Amino acid sequence: MSASVDPLVVGRVIGDVVDMFVPTANMSAYFGPKHVTNGCDVKPSAATNPPKVTLSGNSDELYTLVMTDPDAPSPSEPSMREWVHWLDKIMSPLSLLFLWIVVDIPGGTNPTRGKEILPYVGPRPPIGIHRYILVLFRQRAPLGLVDQPASRANFNTRIFAGQLDLGLPVATVYFNSQKEPASRRR
Repeated sequence: MSASVDPLVVGRVIGDVVDMFVPTANMSAYFGPKHVTNGCDVKPSAATNPPKVTLSGNSDELYTLVMTDPDAPSPSEPSMREWVHWLDKIMSPLSLLFLWIVVDIPGGTNPTRGKEILPYVGPRPPIGIHRYILVLFRQRAPLGLVDQPASRANFNTRIFAGQLDLGLPVATVYFNSQKEPASRRR
């Protein structure tokens, strides 16, 4: 098994969110100076802004990036797996988790060059340690207009990828985050 996939199996990313795949692209993500590596810890206070993500590839290749929390609302009872979160006028108490979707990202660039379908909202895990997963897909063609998911609860990365004919991921990385004590937040 590839060394870059093995932590994804151990962290149950493969199985819970995506199927087994062979990485064929490089993706790196940073929250400030913190490099996101599989299973690393990132404090919610350090992730209030979107990660700086860079992709390999050529500018004539297009990519879709999905970021999701499969542990909603609680890792021990992820009944809303995978939870979609975007900015609404009304924020319910359950809108503490998120999904970030960007499509039509040119290869060799970053998500700011793509079309944001759902804006980024930083992690706010209410209880337990949550996994936040960045999944990169290589598109077969430009996607253009993509509808937002109909529901926040029970988003499914596999179904989303199937609906857009994205195939298997080409890169994935995940980090863990948990609620910070009020006295330690920055």
